[in-house]
Amino acid sequence: MMRGFTIFATAAICILFSGCEPPRANHPVIGAKNFTEQVVLGELLAQEIEAKSNLKVERRFYLAGSYICHQALVSGRIDAYVEYTGTALTAILKQPVDRNPQNVLDTVRRLYASRYGIAVAAPLGFENTFAMVIRGEDARQLHLTTLSQAAQYTPQWRLGVGYEFEQRPDGLPGLSQAYGLKFAAPPRTMDLGLLYRALNAHQVDMIAGNSTDGPIQAFGLTALEDDRHYFPPYQAVPLVRQDALQRWPQIQQALDALAGKITAEDMRAMNEAIDGEHRDPGDVVREFRGRKQLF
Repeated sequence: MMRGFTIFATAAICILFSGCEPPRANHPVIGAKNFTEQVVLGELLAQEIEAKSNLKVERRFYLAGSYICHQALVSGRIDAYVEYTGTALTAILKQPVDRNPQNVLDTVRRLYASRYGIAVAAPLGFENTFAMVIRGEDARQLHLTTLSQAAQYTPQWRLGVGYEFEQRPDGLPGLSQAYGLKFAAPPRTMDLGLLYRALNAHQVDMIAGNSTDGPIQAFGLTALEDDRHYFPPYQAVPLVRQDALQRWPQIQQALDALAGKITAEDMRAMNEAIDGEHRDPGDVVREFRGRKQLF
């Protein structure tokens, strides 16, 4: 009776604490953050792994932001996701901003391996930096191309940002200090997917988007140049648990095949196909892989 109670109590404790979770099924799990580009990149990793192996890949997408994805990766709830080197350097690893792309990549690789047992794969080929975006008609009327030029107008503007950007060390506080930005009201925070709607609806006048966002071109918006070079490099790189690479060596074959294959133009086109044309991400990724002869 006591032995039965002990087993029951142990099982109950294991349910409460994730460290006692039973092993997952024998397949890799790919994660992604909660915006279109991340879903595309997660689907790309998953499809490429499936194509290079007989493995069935589980998708766990829409995992909020970088911090949630990082915790899921470290805890083993996912085996890989795509991160951006500048985000990894500052937001996750808490390192000073460095604007040399190779230095950032080297630092991120070294610290992820030593702290977390995570491998940083070869860059996918494009960079997705933050982009401060305004309506095209405002840019033309005020003759604005850079953030320095826009700074004199921001006291009359309303700003829209994603939840992370308002607080992260490479985000709004440092950017405001670098350019002397002041706004008419505290920034409106919202899901990344809503920022462009708010800008087009004149609910805000500037947003913190991403340089590969499809709506920038589709809606005729203007991404202001970071002329003081505030933002660090943000190369897209897959992060993979080293134990997952040992367990499923086929993952490395997929990573090698994807290295350097995606341009910023490729990424913008895939983002717009989903956001603007409302196409299925799986279909968009399959077409991309076909064009790049990844099958």
